[in-house]
Amino acid sequence: MPLLNYTTKVDADKTANEIARCLSMHGAQAVMTEYDPKESYVTSISFKILLEGRSIAFRLPCDWKPVLQILENDRKVSHSLTNRTQAVRIAWRIVKDWVEAQMALVETKMVTTQQVFLPYAVMKNGRTLSENVTDNPEMLLGDGN
Repeated sequence: MPLLNYTTKVDADKTANEIARCLSMHGAQAVMTEYDPKESYVTSISFKILLEGRSIAFRLPCDWKPVLQILENDRKVSHSLTNRTQAVRIAWRIVKDWVEAQMALVETKMVTTQQVFLPYAVMKNGRTLSENVTDNPEMLLGDGN
């Protein structure tokens, strides 16, 4: 089965705007789109949400490289769709779908926005919680007792 959204023609910038709108409709005070400085494609979306009166920053990354690898390895995918531009488009559509699904959970009050995005909270060192835990798993994990 081909990758989700593999035939999308929606530009990554348009998708980033759709994500920003979704986030703003669910409490984000500010949203910023970040770009690769050399090739000018969207690399991440950062946003702020109030948590008990404090503004907390979050950063949603989007790595297109694994998407391109999947496209290249899938014989069912046309060669015309196996390039960086398409991989970036697909990766951002997948992120958008994920954000919309998470916001549906928030709307039903099953979780809070902060809970959904906790791995992407930006810590004092400028890295996300997820990045910090990946480098230092002991940071959050106990001894299992």
